[in-house]
Amino acid sequence: MSDMETVSPILIPLAGIGVAIVAILAGTVQQIHSSRLKADQRMALLGRGMSPQDIEAFLRTSKEVERVPKDPMRSLGNARRTAIVLVSLGIGIIAFFVLIELILGQREIFTGAACGLIPLAIGIGFIVDYQLQKREMSRFGLEVEADQVRR
Repeated sequence: MSDMETVSPILIPLAGIGVAIVAILAGTVQQIHSSRLKADQRMALLGRGMSPQDIEAFLRTSKEVERVPKDPMRSLGNARRTAIVLVSLGIGIIAFFVLIELILGQREIFTGAACGLIPLAIGIGFIVDYQLQKREMSRFGLEVEADQVRR
């Protein structure tokens, strides 16, 4: 046996853990650098004579800006579209593996069709969400027609 055969089972998990640690450290360093940069910008603006209120308004990020409320019809349309795509994907995957099994005649291929159940189940969940959103909107007096839901 060579040394690589004994090291490789240990090396792969260690490399995975190492990547996770490096990612966490990089995120922490980036956050520290960002807050230090923001503090330096505040100090420079104070040195130029800006008021603290003006500084906060000037340094406000796009995440902190007031957001426009979401259009409920758009959300409803997104849920419906996602449901259609996922259900179609699940049915397509199942049909693909069933067709391959019919061609090759090996029953083990049916295990691949089980992979299609995942997007199919998620798509059915989106259909349930769509129906619940529709019912909730009708409770608030918003009637939803099929042509009203935007793409």
